[in-house]
Amino acid sequence: MSSRRSFLKASLAAAAAGCVLGRGVAFGDGGGMTYGVQLYMLRRQAESDLAGVLREIHDAGFEQVELYPIAYNRSATELRRMVQDAGLGAVAGHFDYVGLEEKLDFAQQLGLKYFVCPMLPKDQWTSLEGFRKAAELFNRVGEGARSRGMEFVFHNHDYEFKPIDGSNGFRQLMDHTDPKLVKLELDMYWLTQAGQNPMEVLKSHPDRVRLVHMKDRIAGAPTTYDMDKHSENFTELGRGTIDWPALLAQARAQGIRYAFLDQDETSGPVVASIKVSRAYLRKLRV
Repeated sequence: MSSRRSFLKASLAAAAAGCVLGRGVAFGDGGGMTYGVQLYMLRRQAESDLAGVLREIHDAGFEQVELYPIAYNRSATELRRMVQDAGLGAVAGHFDYVGLEEKLDFAQQLGLKYFVCPMLPKDQWTSLEGFRKAAELFNRVGEGARSRGMEFVFHNHDYEFKPIDGSNGFRQLMDHTDPKLVKLELDMYWLTQAGQNPMEVLKSHPDRVRLVHMKDRIAGAPTTYDMDKHSENFTELGRGTIDWPALLAQARAQGIRYAFLDQDETSGPVVASIKVSRAYLRKLRV
């Protein structure tokens, strides 16, 4: 009887530990930075096999997937189940600018913590008025996100830093949005590609930055603002010039918990590229 009680006690302890582990993987509640992959990176594969792509992200050693609109042709219940079945968590998702306010309920149903807009319409890139128009929308969406228990987050590229009439789009967004309602997902590659110092930008917005995007940048590439082919100087983490150890350590010091790999294009197979970047991150121990 004693032996049986000991067995049951051990079994219950193991089950409890498994539940805690599952919860930790899903929500990234560990002590260090939690790494994930933005689904856009595997967009072509996800069109025909989303479940398989999610499993590949998990098998490559990542804990999170940052969702992308290619997955939103499913119900929130089905998508949540697919993510969980793959052993992943999903705290964040990207949503297109057009009709942004109408997508808040779906994001809430997904259980997201961060509701992210990744890009402004191109016709708003060339004037300060275009960015101020976006700022008005972002304040409304930020209020809507907050009322649903989420935070609204804007993801930068390089076009926001193009000089316009003595300013730029990024400055307009920062000046005309409420920092309590509009947060940031800093893409360190695109900051660097636009000629910005990513460490300075990170430190300058401690109240705003919630998420980090990662891809490395090849040496000697010219800076750009236009999101064209000349902007695509991508490479795997650790193979470029961006100081990831310092940036990720600073992000962690600022309380940022999630960083997502998002290499728009790869020279070889995408999954192999993801594994190279994950191996690099393991060495950092951030």
